[in-house]
Amino acid sequence: MSRVQLALNVSNLEESIVFYSTLFGVEPHKRRPGYANFAIAEPPLKLVLIEVPETERGSGVQGALNHLGVEVESSSDVEASAERLKVAGLATFDERDTTCCFALQDKVWVHDPAGAPWEIYTVKDENPANPRDAFDLPIAADDSACCIPADSATQEIPISSTH
Repeated sequence: MSRVQLALNVSNLEESIVFYSTLFGVEPHKRRPGYANFAIAEPPLKLVLIEVPETERGSGVQGALNHLGVEVESSSDVEASAERLKVAGLATFDERDTTCCFALQDKVWVHDPAGAPWEIYTVKDENPANPRDAFDLPIAADDSACCIPADSATQEIPISSTH
């Protein structure tokens, strides 16, 4: 089973947890300082909340999106996705055995034509010995917080013109 991931920047984590718990009828799967995620069964969704200062987040939809993703069951699913994307002509950035968002993961990154970052990932260990939070790596040239690899965050990844 796979599910879509939506990672949002929020300015007040506690208020956001209450809101999303009410909206989806579930409590967070994982909570850490400045971070929470929900493993929602219906609709299948991994919702990630990353707390950022209100001055950076702003209000409304502006500044809300951190990144998007698809959580898959295994590292072999990540590898198959990476190969499929490369064959289709998309530029990818692979990360294996990376700690991010308080978990050990394998992942592959791509950007849509407008630059929105997508990851296809699997969680290998929910509670690794030396976890990194969602703030260790920049999402863009402005060094916003996220789990996007620094290499792909500070350079433009070309996207195939056919996709």
